[in-house]
Amino acid sequence: MAATRATRSFGDLVRRTLRIGRTITTSSPSRFAIIVFSALIVITTVLLSLPIASADRTTTPFSDALFTAVSTICVTGLATVDMATHWSGFGRAVIFIGVNIGGLGVLTLASVMGLVISKRLGLRAKLIAAGDTNPMRAHGGPVNESQTVRLGEVGALLRTVAISALAIEAGLMVLLYPALLLAGVDPLTALWEAPFYSAMAFTNTGFVPNTGGLAPFAQNYYVLSVLMLGVFLGSLGFPVIYALARQRWHVRRWSLHAKLTVITTVLLFVAGAAVFLLLEYDNPRTFGSMDAGDTTFQAFFLSAMTRSGGFNVIDIGDLNGSSLLAGAMLMFVGGGSASTAGGIKVTTLAVLALAVISEAKGRPSVQAFGRRIPSDVQRVALSVVAWGSTIVAVSTIAICQITKFPVVDVLFDVVSAFGTVGLSTGITERLPDAASYIMAATIFMGRVGTVTLAAAVAATSRSQLYSLPVERPIVG
Repeated sequence: MAATRATRSFGDLVRRTLRIGRTITTSSPSRFAIIVFSALIVITTVLLSLPIASADRTTTPFSDALFTAVSTICVTGLATVDMATHWSGFGRAVIFIGVNIGGLGVLTLASVMGLVISKRLGLRAKLIAAGDTNPMRAHGGPVNESQTVRLGEVGALLRTVAISALAIEAGLMVLLYPALLLAGVDPLTALWEAPFYSAMAFTNTGFVPNTGGLAPFAQNYYVLSVLMLGVFLGSLGFPVIYALARQRWHVRRWSLHAKLTVITTVLLFVAGAAVFLLLEYDNPRTFGSMDAGDTTFQAFFLSAMTRSGGFNVIDIGDLNGSSLLAGAMLMFVGGGSASTAGGIKVTTLAVLALAVISEAKGRPSVQAFGRRIPSDVQRVALSVVAWGSTIVAVSTIAICQITKFPVVDVLFDVVSAFGTVGLSTGITERLPDAASYIMAATIFMGRVGTVTLAAAVAATSRSQLYSLPVERPIVG
């Protein structure tokens, strides 16, 4: 009898636990995603804290292990320790696996996990995955059917995510391996450095496995071009890759999201290179000592990496203050939605720019490529910019107060953290524990996304069945 009662009690506990889990996942997919994301960070922190994870077989301090775990799962690339010398082979393996998991996106990852468990993609998993491709689907209320990916297409999208990630990283690895051999890297070392570099490029992380970073490849334009290609593909976003895979070069058939992402990405890439050329051409510590060809290439490389790539050839701390501010602006924008890049996303910038243009021209609605962008998308875009700016401002003020570092350097590193970029002026590795925790929180909020955080807080939406009187305040 006692054994039977114990069995029943255990069964009731399991059922209550499953019921609570179902309640969490169904009440708010975004909140469930944040829980999964946080759990991955905790697991990675524990693994990196093990003595086997460090090269000298000592326990890594908690603050360093936590920061590295957040930077890994959030595919950021900032570090408080030397990535090339501090971690052992086991530690590098944990980081390699972590960036690939984080690069797929926590919401898409949650859908894949649900698909593996249930053997089929149900409505709940489709809602979670659709939330990753368009965070507005995490909100309650009506959803515009012209959004990025429809629920019926999510199954195909998940297959595209998995196949494209594996194929692109494998292709980058094949391109990089012979180049590493020609650069003098040992064949066995190149065998693991090639996939490591390919993963860090495609996931837009920017961790480097060798001492000195990319300095040994500073003049190897082939290796740098492959890394730029990987960063560009990773920053486009899986919905765009999905659209390109279906429509290929039939540009007229591309979705509005794909058109805005590709066009804005290319424009920022070219504009960023032009700005860096203008601001750094006479700086002897950066471009001033290079010829015209090297200067042009390095300007484009720096422009690509500030979009969320995180690799750098020149010392970021040697840039002029004006270049640091320009780079911070590019990092704040980031890459495409549902991509491995961070930031407010290029489509957010595009929507706001179109809204400004439409207002200047007196149009009653925001239009692009024969399509009308609804007002709810514009409100979300404005909210993302407002919350992102608030996070950056609060973090910058707090870290400046703690460290007394120059505000320009702090701002650059904070925006790099928010945009999950990984470039640093050198202050991140010198942060005290209190400041490193603030920086880690900034990384987390930047990667999870301001829209997802807002949806997690507001798990339910309220309907308002009445309309208030209209009154127009003076603006501007």
